[in-house]
Amino acid sequence: MVPKISTLGGYIFEYQKSVTNPTGFWSNIAESFYWRKKWDHVLDWDFRSGYTNWFHGAKLNLTENIFERHLFFRGNQPAIIWEPNDPSETHRTLTYSELFTEVQRFSNVLKGLGIKKGDRVAIYLPMVPELVIALLACARIGAVHSVIFAGFSAQSLGERLQDAGAKLLITSDGGFRGSKTIPIKQIADDAMNMCKCVSTAIVLKRTGESIPMVDGRDHWYHDLMKDAGDTCEAEEMDSEDPLFILYTSGSTGKPKGLVHTTGGYMVYTAYTFKNVFQYGDGDVYFCSADIGWITGHSYLVYGPLLSGATSLMFEGVPTWPDAGRFWDIIDKHKVNQFYTAPTAIRSLMALGMDWLQNKSLATLKVLGTVGEPINEAAWHWYHDHIGKNRCPIVDTWWQTETGGIMISPMAGITPTKPSYATMPLMGIQPMIVDQNGKQLMGNSVEGNLCIGYPWPGMARTIWGDHERFVNTYFTTYPGLYFTGDGVKRDEDGYYRILGRVDDVINVSGHRLGTAEIENAINEHPLVDESAVVGFSHPIKGQGIYAYVVCTHFSTGGEEGIRNSIMMAVSTMIGPFAKPDKIQIVTGLPKTRSGKIMRRILLKIAEGKTSEFGDITTLLDPEIVNDIVKGAKEV
Repeated sequence: MVPKISTLGGYIFEYQKSVTNPTGFWSNIAESFYWRKKWDHVLDWDFRSGYTNWFHGAKLNLTENIFERHLFFRGNQPAIIWEPNDPSETHRTLTYSELFTEVQRFSNVLKGLGIKKGDRVAIYLPMVPELVIALLACARIGAVHSVIFAGFSAQSLGERLQDAGAKLLITSDGGFRGSKTIPIKQIADDAMNMCKCVSTAIVLKRTGESIPMVDGRDHWYHDLMKDAGDTCEAEEMDSEDPLFILYTSGSTGKPKGLVHTTGGYMVYTAYTFKNVFQYGDGDVYFCSADIGWITGHSYLVYGPLLSGATSLMFEGVPTWPDAGRFWDIIDKHKVNQFYTAPTAIRSLMALGMDWLQNKSLATLKVLGTVGEPINEAAWHWYHDHIGKNRCPIVDTWWQTETGGIMISPMAGITPTKPSYATMPLMGIQPMIVDQNGKQLMGNSVEGNLCIGYPWPGMARTIWGDHERFVNTYFTTYPGLYFTGDGVKRDEDGYYRILGRVDDVINVSGHRLGTAEIENAINEHPLVDESAVVGFSHPIKGQGIYAYVVCTHFSTGGEEGIRNSIMMAVSTMIGPFAKPDKIQIVTGLPKTRSGKIMRRILLKIAEGKTSEFGDITTLLDPEIVNDIVKGAKEV
């Protein structure tokens, strides 16, 4: 089994080994897994060309390391506990044996529909067990899965289907989210009408809503599963064969389809899961993330199941039917490790202490945060009131691109400090560089966070566009992976993540490119131009502030334009991308070469109007004063 570090001395010893001899270290960790053929050599890499190859020549199937490797000892152990949106609905538990049977049956369904190794299968489902089954069935037969968050609009879904070249879409009639019923099939139909690649759809019955089914294209999940055989031999995969494509926003309008491969991702997610959360046999682990994002992939599905863990998944939201829902779930299922986002913590904290009345939370041993740095006030509230001053908090930093946690405390091992991600994990070699790429040595320094050496879980490319992959991550500081984040290393050598330094906004843990939002706003017929920046938000971490240039108005005036912009963004991207503030302006601050001075707009959004610096070089400095005056009314 994957080794687990249990002392601070053990961490220091293993970390030094891992950076002194990375290939030897990861080769030793990889020996814990089942390989049909071992690697010829451990690592080939060249960051200047964006090339990384781990466990070269090795053959395996990841699902054999979840099922065949664990069934003898864990067949009757719960693999997935599913808690539905509505607490009055019965929860479901799938043991490792039951999950294996369902995965094999659905693998046969996919094969029966002509899906083979290398084909892309898109998944647009609510948080139900069939979503996990679909991921693992794709992995079983060698199909490349691409999960698309079920909050995305039809246009965003359609763009991702087309980019991936998906042959098949797995979706549902609808979904439940709090008090709302989401028309998932309707959105999926609109998306499939936009792209020509999807020829087949599998539809899960979840809400029971009446929906149209396209003859010859659409098939009910339950009908297909009824006659499916319950054994399916796993496809042999190369260590570097793609496992999944996951889309994330970039600083340009088009989302990036990041490709994660099989062997390295398997090794890294299992190792980091077990060590960061200090998972032990018999524990119940609860990650509240949606599987549509990387956290759900790595630390709800793959990392836990590869480690033989019991993983709890939740369909709903933390505030429905009331703000005690998370705590009820923890008590009901005797959860030991709980992993959630600072946004959720801040929103629950703002609702007061009444929702914690009569909640025991006595089984909790470890708390975790993900998606953005956690602020000190939320850290203390989480530690004091949820962890009862006895549960260590693992404040984890990582990205879709990294595949797994990179900098984090290890629960109960690393001394913690509020708002600090603390120390790098095994094999991770962080570097802080200035704007010119000069490495800043020692402690008490601040700059841009880069990684100097490969790790097994990292993304290998952007689907269909390796040049963009190289330009995005490896050209800013040649020879280094540039994370896009600013960082501080304090006097103790602890790392504190300072947020994005590129044009990406982190809203409630969702990374949204400013260009993507601007493109949606600019589709409005009365909008001439727009600029979007992030600003500090007490609940979301960052909010979206949109400056919109309009020279003509409809009968609805400014309010009508604001409402229709909100609708446009919701339609083109999803409701979670709607701006928090929209300011109608007569122009934007630009240099004489036409570049928008976003730093000025950011200062205005943050209310720091005395910190502009020299604005005399602007094409029209008076524009700034006009925007400042208008901001007071937004």
